[in-house]
Amino acid sequence: MKRYMVLLLLLVQYNSYAQDHALYEKPPVFPKCDSLQITALQKCFDANVYALIYDNFKVPEHVIKENYKGEVVVIFEVDTSGVFKIIYIEAMYDALKTEVKRVFSAFPKIQPATYNGRKTYKQYTLPVRIPLVDQTEGTQNLAKQNAISKQEQQAKAEFDSVNKSLKIFDNKAYGSQLNIPFIHSDYSRFDRNMNLVGTNSHTASKPLVYEDVSKYYDFKTEKEKLQKETDTWAGRKLWNEHLVQLQGTDYWFTIDPILDLEVGKDTYADFNSTYNNTRGVLVQGGLGKKFNFYSAVFESQGRFADYVNRYAESLKAFGPDPAIIPGRGIAKRFKTDSYDYPVAEAYLSYAPAKFLNIQFGHGKNFIGDGYRSLLLSDVASPHPFLKLNTTFWKIKYTNTWMWLKDVRPEVVADKAFLTKYIANHYLSWNVSKKLNIGLFESVLWTNSNNRGFDVNYLNPIIFYRAIEFETGQGAGNALLGASGKYKFNDNVNMYSQFILDEFSLSDIKGGEKSWKNKYGYQLGVKYYNAFKVENLLLQMEYNRVRPYTYSHNTIVLNYAHNNQSMAHLWGANFSETILIGRYHYKRWFADAKLIFGVRGLDYNNGTDNFSYGGDIYRNYNDRPFDTGVKVGQGLKTKIFNGNIQAGYLINPATNLKLFTDITVRNFNPEAETASTFKNNTVWFNFGIRTDLFNWYFDN
Repeated sequence: MKRYMVLLLLLVQYNSYAQDHALYEKPPVFPKCDSLQITALQKCFDANVYALIYDNFKVPEHVIKENYKGEVVVIFEVDTSGVFKIIYIEAMYDALKTEVKRVFSAFPKIQPATYNGRKTYKQYTLPVRIPLVDQTEGTQNLAKQNAISKQEQQAKAEFDSVNKSLKIFDNKAYGSQLNIPFIHSDYSRFDRNMNLVGTNSHTASKPLVYEDVSKYYDFKTEKEKLQKETDTWAGRKLWNEHLVQLQGTDYWFTIDPILDLEVGKDTYADFNSTYNNTRGVLVQGGLGKKFNFYSAVFESQGRFADYVNRYAESLKAFGPDPAIIPGRGIAKRFKTDSYDYPVAEAYLSYAPAKFLNIQFGHGKNFIGDGYRSLLLSDVASPHPFLKLNTTFWKIKYTNTWMWLKDVRPEVVADKAFLTKYIANHYLSWNVSKKLNIGLFESVLWTNSNNRGFDVNYLNPIIFYRAIEFETGQGAGNALLGASGKYKFNDNVNMYSQFILDEFSLSDIKGGEKSWKNKYGYQLGVKYYNAFKVENLLLQMEYNRVRPYTYSHNTIVLNYAHNNQSMAHLWGANFSETILIGRYHYKRWFADAKLIFGVRGLDYNNGTDNFSYGGDIYRNYNDRPFDTGVKVGQGLKTKIFNGNIQAGYLINPATNLKLFTDITVRNFNPEAETASTFKNNTVWFNFGIRTDLFNWYFDN
């Protein structure tokens, strides 16, 4: 009997609580309902909501034509200010979702709900029948929603917010710490915005971070301009969206396939065709506002133009693998005349403070405002790196530590490639609204004497030269450099670089052109909206590097990785002039590039095995003379490389492009040797590509 009495008391108490709880709540109130008793307010609210839907909702024509019958389910709330807000929409057609948003945006502002006398939000689930019928009398759904407890409403709001993140994606990448994939053509789209007179931007240290560029270029608006109208899931994924895109209040990520499917023809080659077959996956996202991640895995097979294939095989590493694909990595043989080259790139990006970005990953970096860089370029294979970008006042200071490989047979130990390290400092200073000056230094060292990663070079403060003296002058190879940029106006700027490996002032005064004077320089100019044509960029650049620059008497200390230069892909002992034009209109784009160059190569024959300073993997002590050293010495070779590319941006979210291009190359040495001979190439190419990095086929 006692048990039944306790149960009865509990039921009475609960019923009393429920009644009191209901008395404390008051639903949102339309002006038409203001004079009604409180018990009638909910029914009046429901009737007004249905009436607004019925009077204003217009079913799209194609939905009517398809004779669709069903429901649109809307979860909405009335917030504490009395404004209607949509939380989630479930519908068969995107057009129905758009119409729901339009109708709700026209709802009037009303009195908000109250609980215990205080304003509160109120959430409802509303089914809208298609074809449209008058549901004014059928208000039981909204009334039921009103009976849900406050705790249940909060729980449902939490679940619905997750649903909303699954359905409505606001691309947070555009304001994140992610890198903008460094592609020269794509960077030209916002380069002018970054270089307007008076901007306090820093453009040399690349890749640039979305958050930094978004101050000057509205990625979201520009991408919205490119959106295609489509009502199907497949259409959205093809033309506008990431394949998988999820987000919540404190996270987001996307998953996309990577494709690079190309076919072409080298008209001067013996084989029938060229091709590239790349498949992969790209995952990127963020946790919170300060931490982002990126991972791209590529699996590729390819055969390129004859001159590219021969260059790849000249880079061969120790072991059975026949080649290193320029800019990608070690390749094994695929079938009889092709290459298989897997690549992985990934990094973590974190901003512990507004002025600091830290990145750790496996990829490439670039320093400069030109097409080439004499300081640090992205022509070599990806490699591990740690990078700190510190920005304050008119300064951006970039520290980069890199782990590189020397893969030549003569330095391999126990079948393992030799590891070497580079530490770089680059200080960019906006001296005025028009003038920017940069200071650069780099030191490279190896694991000799079990030295490993020398903690001396973790010092983030410029300059390294003193540290090199402390550790022994033969312990590392130091480079110094500088850069400059001057903005004549919003549409024209000039940029430059200077690299210094070694210098003898007395030899310059004596006019002897000593081999010790190892330096190079770059001069360039950019003309935006050229000749008043919007989105047309014209660029001219001149690069000249003296013999033996970037090389060393201890060969492993040269400025290189995986048999490729970490600066200009031609190494040293060259001069070149580059003319570039870039244009884009909506999703269409076109690029043209002409390169005229002179290189000094080695003869490498039985009578002349001297180093003339072009091959940075040779000991500079193998030189034939100490004075009279000039650019183009040795086997003088004239090079012309022209490329025209046009295409269509299929998906702005994934940077998937349809393209075609033609490369014309003329390689003309003064004399032919066993490894160097005249070559003319006309290479046609067509394909579809997820554009994520620069390809350099102008070696």
